[in-house]
Amino acid sequence: MTGASPSIRGALSSGRSTYSAVAIALHWLIAALILINIGLAWYFTNLPKLAQFGPAGLHKSIGITVLLLTLVRIGWRFTARPPPLPDSLRPWERWAAKATHVVFYVILLGLPLSGWAMTSASSHYALHPTVLYGVLPWPQLPFSHLDRDTLDGLRKLFGQTHSLLALVAYFTIAVHVLAALKHQLIDRDDVMGRMLPLLRRK
Repeated sequence: MTGASPSIRGALSSGRSTYSAVAIALHWLIAALILINIGLAWYFTNLPKLAQFGPAGLHKSIGITVLLLTLVRIGWRFTARPPPLPDSLRPWERWAAKATHVVFYVILLGLPLSGWAMTSASSHYALHPTVLYGVLPWPQLPFSHLDRDTLDGLRKLFGQTHSLLALVAYFTIAVHVLAALKHQLIDRDDVMGRMLPLLRRK
């Protein structure tokens, strides 16, 4: 079905009981990168200033990777619709599932974008440019024409936004994991099986 149009592919996928292989791969890859980046952030913020540059550079590289993969995931979602939720879910659970997905997309886009903006607004960007994984130069957002005080204000604003989104991410990840465990261990439905086909009960 490689030649099928997006609308046909979406219609076909609507009858699936699990997410597509591409969606599953993107989900778990992005999840792993987010957890790695959380660990890196906790690690390098406790290091002396000069020792932070290496792990901070990796943190930025992973963040941009998450941004790009999220854009791919959003594009894929438009061409391959997700499987339906089990009929056993109550209305508030369906609403919560949709709301959580929206919050996750805000996080997955907002965290790397605010981090990119914060880095771009640094008055020391020329000394410490972003180079993805030490190989590929990544462009700076167009803030270089601004004066030092404006740059400092923007960097502070973007930094606060980044920190706030990180806190929202911690909370949302915890809720997401607990909800998944509830469905698997208590409700014993196939919610987790949609993203982990091996766990399907049917």
